[in-house]
Amino acid sequence: MHELFRNGGIGSYPTALFGLILLAVAARYAVKPDNRWIGLQVALAITTIATGAASFLAGLIMTATAVERQAAGGLSDIGDTAHRAGLIGAIGFGESLSNLAIAFALVALAALATTVGVARTTRARFAS
Repeated sequence: MHELFRNGGIGSYPTALFGLILLAVAARYAVKPDNRWIGLQVALAITTIATGAASFLAGLIMTATAVERQAAGGLSDIGDTAHRAGLIGAIGFGESLSNLAIAFALVALAALATTVGVARTTRARFAS
C-alpha cells in the first residue's frame, strides 16, 4: 500500500481520504441500514473516482512533460533518447495508475459493505 501512495504522489491522499470516508459511511450502512445514507454513498463514490481520475490525468501530464524534456534534451543520440523517453513514459503511466487503483479498491470495498446492508434490509422485509 505504501508503494501505491509513493507512486501515485500527492493525488493519492485526497483520493484515499474521500474513499475512506465513503468506506466509513458504507460500513455504517452495513451495520444499520437506513436509506438516508444511500445518496451520500453515491456522491462519495463519484467523488472518489473523480479524484482518482483527476490525479491519474495530472500524473500523465507530468509524465508527458518529462518525456518531452528528455526528448528535447538529447537530440545528439536519437536512439538512446527515444529509448529513455519511452521508458520514462511507461514508468510514469504505471505510477499514475496507482491513483485509479486506490480509488477503485476503496469504492469496491464500500460497494461490498453496501451490499451487506442491502441484504440485511431485504432479509428483514421477507422476514416480516
